[in-house]
Amino acid sequence: MTDDADANSIATTDSPFSKLPDHLLIEIFVRIPHSEWAQISSVSKLWADLFRQESLWRTALFGTFPSASRTKRWPGPIPRGLSKRRYAALCISKHILTSDGEMDEIMGHTYLFLKEQLQLSTMAPSSGILHGTIIDQFIACGKSRDAAHELASQIWLAVLDNLEENQNTFLLLKRFAQEGDVFLPYPYSRSIKVQWRVFEKLFTDFRDCFSGADYYDVLACAKAKFQPIPSAWLGY
Repeated sequence: MTDDADANSIATTDSPFSKLPDHLLIEIFVRIPHSEWAQISSVSKLWADLFRQESLWRTALFGTFPSASRTKRWPGPIPRGLSKRRYAALCISKHILTSDGEMDEIMGHTYLFLKEQLQLSTMAPSSGILHGTIIDQFIACGKSRDAAHELASQIWLAVLDNLEENQNTFLLLKRFAQEGDVFLPYPYSRSIKVQWRVFEKLFTDFRDCFSGADYYDVLACAKAKFQPIPSAWLGY
């Protein structure tokens, strides 16, 4: 939009721009790429307040995703949320999940739910509990068991690929890799593709985080689940 100096001058009390009513400011802001919204909201207290209002996010939601105005609330354990969360969910569906259909908003909300659960400051729930919650959501929305399992796998893979590469993520993935196999009926059983991705990320993106003992413990878990395992996973 502008550099910081220009933005601050626009927001000053003697600027004509600062005298615009809220509804006109909202109409201007929602036409600016959302990648710049964080910068805009930091220019003044008034603008920051606008970005906390439901009216701005509702305008952005319906302006960017017109079909959102026709979306009804759905059953299941993962709620829809207010306009800001709905906007974020639809952006995720479009840009990360590349979903474009009747399930796009639910997919985005499910992605947000899973990522937030995995990034809890306290210990995240087990992967089995999280997977079961996601399966219940898709079945509640009328999906078959096969479709629910496939959609859940897509969500898991997308979230795993977009976690920050830090110590907390390493510890989380290591815990998931070492979780014991519990027999659960399909589709509540964990996806083989997702389990593979957990080990793949550990042995590639987080190899330097292992101690010797940890590496061989996780490698033993991998060998118990997959045969053969890639040669790239071998060698501490």
